[in-house]
Amino acid sequence: MKGSLTYIKLLGIFLILLVSCNEDRISENDFGTIKGKVVMEGTNAPLENVRISTNPFTSTVFSDNKGNFKIENVPVGEYSVGARLDGYLATFEPATVVTNLAVNVIFEMQISTANNRPPTAPELTSPAENEVLESTEVVFEWESTDPEEDPITYTLELRNDQNEDVLLFEDITEPTFTYSDLMLGAQYFWQVSAKDEYNPAVLSTVGTFKVMTAPVENRFLFVRNINGNNVIFSADEDGNEFQLTSENTNSYRPRRNVAANRIAYLQTTGAQADIYTMKRDGTDKVKVTTNIQPNGFNLNEINIAWPPTSDKIYFPSLDKLYRIRPNGQGIQLIYQTPDGSLISEIGISGNNDFIVLKTNDLNGYNIKIFTIRFNGTVIDTLISGVSGAASGLDISVTNKKIIYSYDVSEFQSSDYRRLDSRIFMYDITDGTTTDISAEKPNGTNDLDCKFSPNEAFVIYTNTSNDGISQKDVYSLEIGEEETRELLYTDAFMPDWE
Repeated sequence: MKGSLTYIKLLGIFLILLVSCNEDRISENDFGTIKGKVVMEGTNAPLENVRISTNPFTSTVFSDNKGNFKIENVPVGEYSVGARLDGYLATFEPATVVTNLAVNVIFEMQISTANNRPPTAPELTSPAENEVLESTEVVFEWESTDPEEDPITYTLELRNDQNEDVLLFEDITEPTFTYSDLMLGAQYFWQVSAKDEYNPAVLSTVGTFKVMTAPVENRFLFVRNINGNNVIFSADEDGNEFQLTSENTNSYRPRRNVAANRIAYLQTTGAQADIYTMKRDGTDKVKVTTNIQPNGFNLNEINIAWPPTSDKIYFPSLDKLYRIRPNGQGIQLIYQTPDGSLISEIGISGNNDFIVLKTNDLNGYNIKIFTIRFNGTVIDTLISGVSGAASGLDISVTNKKIIYSYDVSEFQSSDYRRLDSRIFMYDITDGTTTDISAEKPNGTNDLDCKFSPNEAFVIYTNTSNDGISQKDVYSLEIGEEETRELLYTDAFMPDWE
């Protein structure tokens, strides 16, 4: 009997313990889900293959190619959910899991910069150390690389020995920068800093260069094409050159005025041209035209005139001829063609007594060269009713001779190609015309002719008639054979005052 009582007591204790244990066990419904998405901070681009885990630990999953992830069968409770990916900072978010529900977690991960290295210190390459520039424009160039190929941002600091100015050019994204307002005769000091988005800036050494004092006595002007833009140069008789306009602008047709001691020229912006003036050293550039601008069938084939003693600049605009003061004031309509033909080239006599014009149609042909009084009265016709192109026009200082170039082949084409352009001189006194293109090489063109100041020579451009070869500036002595002399290579549109 006593044994039976002991057995019953033990059975009761076992049943009590069993019931107690069942009360602490989690039922099959006490689970939830953690899901979410992993993106890059800033761009919200999804990140793939990010390792997602919880603390306390449940299981580990990886994000898919859309950045999505899901951890299922997570016991209810409080968790810290972590996201880890090589190259990114580990990120943690809290999550409370409740029964039969999904909690959403979004991770925005940052790129780890702990091992990111800065760019290399910029190495200055141009201008060379202690180089003397023959221009008021400088193209700075340097080299720098980033070990992780991160984008590099540069800052250029520029000083000179003439004043206390410190010029800072910031947020430069390429290892080159052009500056077009250097001081003549100054010595410059420049330094470049480079930085990526993760590291402090690194500095280059300090570079030094000088700008030559402008040779303001240069009497020759010409144009040279550099990287698709026309650039104006001055030069002396020994061939020493000085760049006057920027390689970043298209500037051409220079015309120096002796009285004003300035140079007028054309500069294009897109499909429009304007007249500018500058000092003989290339400084103090001033825009002259505004509402009414130079225009014609081809902006490269129109010219302007600034007579030596005049305070007016003359320019064509389609079928009209205007003049304007160098300060942009006092614009006047001087002449309009009666037949709607376009004015392309002009010459003004030194005594402001007459004007010579070259007109043409929309294609540059059906040319006519003639002289008029300032009241519009036609004086004389030099050439008319012929086929072919003409270009280059000038009046002698004595106002007795006119030179122009004309393509005697009478060839006409859509690209305005000329085959045998020669220089002709018209004597106003007796009305005779003389071909002065002595010894012109076959297959070439003489273009852009201008009188020398003493009228004994003509300066002009010679180039192959293929339309693509290099152009060079020559001079020839009027009335003499075999006097062609090469002055400047890779040059055109000359002026000699």
